[in-house]
Amino acid sequence: MTDFLIDGLPPTDDDLRYLALVNYGAYTSFRVEDGGVRGLDLHLARIDASAIELFGEPVGEDRLRGLIRTAVADRPDAWIRLSLFAPEIVPRSPSAEVRPKVMTSVSPAPSPLATSVRAQVRAYVRTEAQLKHTAIFPLIRARRLARQAGFDDALFADAEDLISEGATWNIGFLAGDTVTWPEAPMLHGVAKALISSRLAEVGMTQRTAAVHVSDLDAFDGAFLCNSATPACPITAIGDKVFGAAPERIERLARAWSSNPPQAI
Repeated sequence: MTDFLIDGLPPTDDDLRYLALVNYGAYTSFRVEDGGVRGLDLHLARIDASAIELFGEPVGEDRLRGLIRTAVADRPDAWIRLSLFAPEIVPRSPSAEVRPKVMTSVSPAPSPLATSVRAQVRAYVRTEAQLKHTAIFPLIRARRLARQAGFDDALFADAEDLISEGATWNIGFLAGDTVTWPEAPMLHGVAKALISSRLAEVGMTQRTAAVHVSDLDAFDGAFLCNSATPACPITAIGDKVFGAAPERIERLARAWSSNPPQAI
């Protein structure tokens, strides 16, 4: 069961009508563990930056924390999504600059995406890639088409085959103990940031570089990461097969988990 609140109160009919008809906003989502959240500061900074960029005004960290506490209540473990929207912004009149409303939805934590993934390369670059916005039709469509083609998920590359990210995840490539993060327009996820901050502690190095589909033979492994799936092996990209690299995947997961949950 998912519980919804808007600015800490039950949603009104007008709120729900707007959300059903207008797809303009941003969100972030994460797991609450024992009353804390790994990378909470990064999630809050991202959602507040999105508020300024999309609506012209911030929400404010204190307000966001208060709304999270209200939504979570006495549940020590849960999955929460913070979504921003503003009924003043409509298709024919989108110019308002307002502090957005905050919708919180709380549900049981989801399972990881998978234990291994075979990805199909699909030509796509996210619109406003730096924003975790609510316009996710292309992401769902890409994943659906990839599965219809016999794969598990979609990996995006532009018209020049420059790889960026997956449908709802970041990708890292492995060559021995070195992680290569693709350099391309993308949403830089919190899970990626948490892993990156602790790679040295698990004996791995990292770099950022342009990676094209034609470069895949330079790597002996690949993985995906997002807030629900800290590290999952990618065992194939198109017809390029990778080993599962369990020892390195375990170290990547350890890099993520070594970031302690932050109090709400």
